Amino acid sequence: MHTASPSAESRDIILVGSGIMSANLGAMLKVLNPEATISLYETTAGFAEESSNGWNNAGTGHAGICELSYTPHREKDGSVNVNKAIEIFEQFEYSKQFWAFALERGMIAHPKDFIRPVPHLSFVQGAEQVDYLKARYKGMSEHPFFSEMEFTSDRETIARWAPLLVEGRQEGPVAATKMDGGTDINFGEIARKLLEWLGKQPGCSLHTRHRVLTLAPVGREWEVTIEDLVTGKLIRQQAKFVFLGAGGGSLPLLQKSGIPESKGLGGFPVGGQWLVCDDQEVINRHQAKVYGQALGAAPTMAVPHLDTRVINGKKALLFGPFAAWTTKFLNKTGHWTDLPASVRPDNLATLLNVGIHNLDLVRYLVGQGLQSKEKRMETLREFYPNARSEDWRLIDAGIRVQAIKKTDGAAGIVHYGTEVITNQERTLSTLLGASPGASVSVHIVLEVIKHCFAPWLETAEGQNRIKEMIPSFGQDMKRPENAERFREITRRVDALLELSETSN
Repeated sequence: MHTASPSAESRDIILVGSGIMSANLGAMLKVLNPEATISLYETTAGFAEESSNGWNNAGTGHAGICELSYTPHREKDGSVNVNKAIEIFEQFEYSKQFWAFALERGMIAHPKDFIRPVPHLSFVQGAEQVDYLKARYKGMSEHPFFSEMEFTSDRETIARWAPLLVEGRQEGPVAATKMDGGTDINFGEIARKLLEWLGKQPGCSLHTRHRVLTLAPVGREWEVTIEDLVTGKLIRQQAKFVFLGAGGGSLPLLQKSGIPESKGLGGFPVGGQWLVCDDQEVINRHQAKVYGQALGAAPTMAVPHLDTRVINGKKALLFGPFAAWTTKFLNKTGHWTDLPASVRPDNLATLLNVGIHNLDLVRYLVGQGLQSKEKRMETLREFYPNARSEDWRLIDAGIRVQAIKKTDGAAGIVHYGTEVITNQERTLSTLLGASPGASVSVHIVLEVIKHCFAPWLETAEGQNRIKEMIPSFGQDMKRPENAERFREITRRVDALLELSETSN
């Protein structure tokens, strides 16, 4: 898809990249201020083809239900700290609320095109891990968010929940938790639907096959130089605000902007691969997202899971992701020189410290990349003992560029999660990082809106519009006294998203 070249007139907002972050931000800003003029530029021929693409993204509505990496710490009394899981759950609810609003307003037609109910399970082996999961369950089930969570160490019960986990498994302690309120999401599809709506609005234009080359400050605005990749023509356009939501492509543009906040920042790319099942009988027998413990030095984005997915309307079963070493920042349009080209005098020391202080991680990533398929199958059999090699094939997943910066005087910290970088003038924002980014994307861009578009929220009309989009806006749903309000909002949102019934 190639659109006509943009005009040179100034815009209120320029969005770089067409993934879930830009899609949510653009749509929310247009609802908040219908007079806003917005242009979006995407390098690829279609929208949401990099990290938001269905085959590249984990596809889980990360709500803290089953991801054990959010609750790794046990207190001295043996309890598990579940505060991070509670926080992630609330943030994911923002995403559901906004997407439900988009359906109600006719911005999106059919929820099944992008979101479906799928049970979320955590699964562990060994006496120590069983004890940990039981303590985690106790802490989580006491909160209203997770009151419907179930725990079992009974193999027959686990077999009813997810039969592949126990068939052929040797004797030994096992345990699982389950919540039926989990989801499977195609983030690329929701991004495309929101952008399709945005592109039809007055004052908005979307442009594929256009690459943003440079950013230069002009007073309190930005002059953006864009190359039309079809004609080779260069376009210069000014904007009051620029959002860099281009995944791994954001860091080089942030560095070119020259803002002080970019100094010392680096990027640490982590590649990924999935094992994909080709046996339809196996696929049909599994209806869950099952997460286990992180393996060795694996980064949090590479915690293994046996994952029911619906991609392009077809049910699939994936296992992974397997992390791998790469120097590319983007899967489709990246180049092996991306990492070397990002090295600058101001971030050299930081990057060297990452190599020195994260040697276990570097060795892990290189080792993962060199693993044979059969070695990966051995990891799969930790979850699904009867897995047959001939039923599975290996595919490439997306690339995540973790933000690296100095923290509390120490250099070389790899940040797992999503890092939002905004200049002092609040005219440029950039996102760097990974999981649980897509799932909590509405929360993330809402923080950008509160920080950079505060005047739009200060009017009575602005407050009404943001509360229409996010009914729980301004309320702390984590507090027990708000439990009934939370349930009320969730019932309505789940009905709009058609999540109230189990769907295959």
